[in-house]
Amino acid sequence: MPSSADYRSVRRVEGQPRVTVTRRLLPETEARMAQLFDTTFNTQDRPLSRDQLVAAMQTAHVLVPTVTDRIDADLIAQAGPQLGLIANFGAGIDHIDLAAARARKIIVTNTPGVFTDDTADMAIALIISVSRRLNHGGRTLRAGKWEGWAPSTMLGHRLAGKTLAIIGMGRIGQAVAYRARAFGLTIAYHNRHRLPEAVETMLGARYVESLDDLVAQADILTLHCPASPETRHLIDARRIALMKPHAYLVNTARGNLVEEEALITALVERRIGGAGLDVFEHEPQVDSRLLAHDNVAILPHMGSATFEGRIASGEKVMANIRFWADGHRPPDQVLEGLV
Repeated sequence: MPSSADYRSVRRVEGQPRVTVTRRLLPETEARMAQLFDTTFNTQDRPLSRDQLVAAMQTAHVLVPTVTDRIDADLIAQAGPQLGLIANFGAGIDHIDLAAARARKIIVTNTPGVFTDDTADMAIALIISVSRRLNHGGRTLRAGKWEGWAPSTMLGHRLAGKTLAIIGMGRIGQAVAYRARAFGLTIAYHNRHRLPEAVETMLGARYVESLDDLVAQADILTLHCPASPETRHLIDARRIALMKPHAYLVNTARGNLVEEEALITALVERRIGGAGLDVFEHEPQVDSRLLAHDNVAILPHMGSATFEGRIASGEKVMANIRFWADGHRPPDQVLEGLV
C-alpha cells in the first residue's frame, strides 16, 4: 500500500489554480474549465513545443497533457515549484515519467475507464474489417476498379469458430471478449495475473500461461496491454514468426507494442494474414508500406474518438483538479509501481 509520502503534494490552492491545457478539448469542457480555473488553452490545437511545455510548467499549478506530450524527467526537472499536479487527459500514462514526478512531489492523475467501450468497439471493428477485407473492398470501389460480383474475389474469413487471442485482460480486454462471444469467437487470453474463475466463466475465456503458446494458437491476435519498457516490441520478429500464416494482428493499444519493421516484413512476405492497426510505432508518421497493403485495415488513432468518451474524460480531469486544489487526494491518482 502507498505510504503517506505518496500524498505529500496534496495541498490547498487559494483562489483559482492556474491550469494549462496542451490540446483543444470539446467546447463544453473548455467552457466549464474556464469557469472553474484560471485556464490557459491551446487555441491552435497543435502539440506544444518543448520550450512551450517548459514555460507552462514553470507558471501553472496544474498541467493537463495528452498522449501527444512527452513529459520526461528533464522536462519535470525544469518545472516551477508551484506545479503540483499533472492531470492527464486519457488513461495511458506511458508518456509521463512517474518516478521523476514523484521525486518532485508532483501528483499524476489520469482518466481510467472512460474509453473502455469505445476502444473495445474499435477493436471489434478492426477485427471484422481485416478478416472480411473491408478496407481492400472500399479502396477498390473508390478507385473505380470494381468489376462486379464474382464468386472467387474479395474473399475473407468468417469469425465464427476462430480463436481470438487477447493479450492484456484488463477493462478493455474483457470488454473485447464480451463482444467477441456474440460473433462466435473462441476466447483465449494471456495476462500478468490470471482472472478469477468466475470471470473466465462469464467471458468464456481460456487462460494460456505462455505468451508464445497464445500467439501460436491465435487466428486473431489483439493487443490490450499498457506500454512500458517491458512491453515494448512485445510482438517482435520472433513472435510474429510463431503466428499462423492466416492469422491477423490487431492493435488498438500502443504502437510500440509491435516491432513495426518486423510486421511489415511479414506482411510483404505474406507470412501472416493481415493486420488491423489504430496505433503506430512512430505516429503520427505512418510507414507508407502499411498504407499500401490491401491486407491492412488502418485508422488514425481513433479508438477513443467519441463525444461521450471525451466529455467523460474532461469531467474526470476537472474532478481531479478540484480535489487536489481543495487539499484532497485526487480520485484518479496514478501510483508508481501500481499501474
